[in-house]
Amino acid sequence: MPLRYASPATTPTGSSRPAGSPPRPGSTSGFSPFPYDLDAAELVGYLTGAAERAELLRRETEREVVMVLGCEMTLFCKGFVPGEGLPGRTATMTNPATWATEEGRAPLLAGFQRARDTQRETVAAARQVFGGRLTYAAGMWEQVDWDQFDIVSVDAYRDAGNAERYADELRAYHRFGRPVVVTEFGCCTYRGAADRGGLGWTIVTEDGTIPAEYERDEAEQVRYLHELDAVFDEERVAGAFWFTFAGFELPHRPDDPAHDLDLASYGLVAMRPDGGWEPKLAFHAVAALYGGQPAR
Repeated sequence: MPLRYASPATTPTGSSRPAGSPPRPGSTSGFSPFPYDLDAAELVGYLTGAAERAELLRRETEREVVMVLGCEMTLFCKGFVPGEGLPGRTATMTNPATWATEEGRAPLLAGFQRARDTQRETVAAARQVFGGRLTYAAGMWEQVDWDQFDIVSVDAYRDAGNAERYADELRAYHRFGRPVVVTEFGCCTYRGAADRGGLGWTIVTEDGTIPAEYERDEAEQVRYLHELDAVFDEERVAGAFWFTFAGFELPHRPDDPAHDLDLASYGLVAMRPDGGWEPKLAFHAVAALYGGQPAR
């Protein structure tokens, strides 16, 4: 859910728009395919094909199209972090024992280097077919060679573990001399969810229920939104995207707290079991903050 975005100063080469005619102010769109559980070779092929489609779109629209070459690839794709599927890789990454010893860190560091090598191959291939700006939605733990990208983008969830250094970490991304965009931020819909940040969804048990200790609190999302919006202003963040509009697979059941899966949703709206949706407090908060605001 885009909240703000800085318009480009120039038009990328190769556009079907007249020379010297930039996109309309505030008319930037992100083309962001989501590769999942692909290995390195599959990832390069998938993103190259996506870049070809993004170029077709770029040539046929007055909007600037920015290509996002993947998202947190070390976690969402295979061959970089040990573990079976997303649950296994998440368990590896969040296990303190993984990071406690040189022996434990070695497989991760080797995997991170493979990811960087794969990324360079992907960028080179995408540049051959796409004439617009490129970025990548990085996890905060990932070491990215930002010299090859036009925009620095990071999925920047604040939680209890990084709250004290969060602003400093965002500020540090400016050292690469490129616009800094937060491609994801947000929290779930229960009291204390802000402290869990990007892992707030993990409260759902294996049998698909919400433990009784978690209390629904839509205001938690609003507080998180306002607090981080202030940080983004202070740290000169060019763009920020709330994750997400809706947790489509997490229905809201207000009369059944144990199965009110919307507590584990980052969505600005709550999905009803019938497929409809209802705006949450955060939906209105976003509208109040950014409705009608000029592009930045």
